[in-house]
Amino acid sequence: MGSRARSSFKRIASGAARRRLAGCVAFVAAVLGLAGFGGSALADQPVRILAFGDSLTAGTGLNPDEIFPARLQARLKADGIDAVVLNGGFFGDTTGGGRARLKWSLKDKPQYAIVELGANDALRGVAPSVAEANLDTILARLRDAHVKVLLAGMRAPASWGREYQAAFEAIYPRLAAKYDVPLYPFFPDDVAAGSALTSGGGLHPTAYGVETVVARIAPVVERLIGPRQPGG
Repeated sequence: MGSRARSSFKRIASGAARRRLAGCVAFVAAVLGLAGFGGSALADQPVRILAFGDSLTAGTGLNPDEIFPARLQARLKADGIDAVVLNGGFFGDTTGGGRARLKWSLKDKPQYAIVELGANDALRGVAPSVAEANLDTILARLRDAHVKVLLAGMRAPASWGREYQAAFEAIYPRLAAKYDVPLYPFFPDDVAAGSALTSGGGLHPTAYGVETVVARIAPVVERLIGPRQPGG
């Protein structure tokens, strides 16, 4: 091989080596970034929160920008938290319905979830043991998917009697303790008692009622998320 050929071969070889080295460096940097070394790439992405519930979450008679997920997202943004609140609310849903559709909802890869289910079970007089079993399965699947949960409690109507009320409302603190998740005692809070805050026979929050719910639950959601890394 002549000197000119040898020189060309060295240039080609050294160029290939540099490209291989650059590729290795880029790969290692990506792995380290995703693992949280030297700043996490994931920290630059919005927090993904699944609002998983019934019509209290989905909104009844409200515009898309007035429903709970939209207003919570806006509140978090105003508080400096870049978040996407996914609308996992379904009209008329029960704990059994939520259990059946959870796998589909998890396709959006949420990091956090607000579980708001049980109001329709209580209205229909579903056995508390059945509702608890469904919620137990939901919380177990969220835990297995590494989703941090805020469990929202519900109250049963007085029409079913005090024994039913006590049994139903005991579901939520018991499950919160079992899965070591925070409990928001009653999702509608005082909104349920205010005629100006509800519509549809006092069952669903108005736009103003949603704002009241968000104002009260947002600090709890923010504590669930906790501080994020710089850039997140």
